[in-house]
Amino acid sequence: MTIHENLLGGPPPTHLPDDPEPRELLANGTAPADVAAKYPTSSLAWAQLADDAFERGSVVESYAYARTGYHRGLDSLRRGGWKGHGPVPWEHEPNRGFLRALHALARAAQAIGEQEEYERCSQFLKDSSPTAAQTLG
Repeated sequence: MTIHENLLGGPPPTHLPDDPEPRELLANGTAPADVAAKYPTSSLAWAQLADDAFERGSVVESYAYARTGYHRGLDSLRRGGWKGHGPVPWEHEPNRGFLRALHALARAAQAIGEQEEYERCSQFLKDSSPTAAQTLG
């Protein structure tokens, strides 16, 4: 029996494929709702919607947007070979939409009193990318 592991004893980092169009549209000021409508699989668009909703005090709306971005990101990760655990580096820019959505989901869960989900998502973020956890707060 051969066991395939990297030298650190865990799965290799997952690097999502680049999807520059949503990122460029958002950077150029296109409304996040328009970007999400055109690119519904973009975790980045959903994460931005979640952040915007949270900032204006619409916590339940933020939660819904974040959950959508999180699930879209999980779908992408699985297509990329992710097996449910292992690094999802913040340093790889295409991973940031998923990581931002995960952070937004934890934040919104805490705000609505979903402590167990807050803790699970916060730990998932730290386990996936310590850099993202530190960067996003």
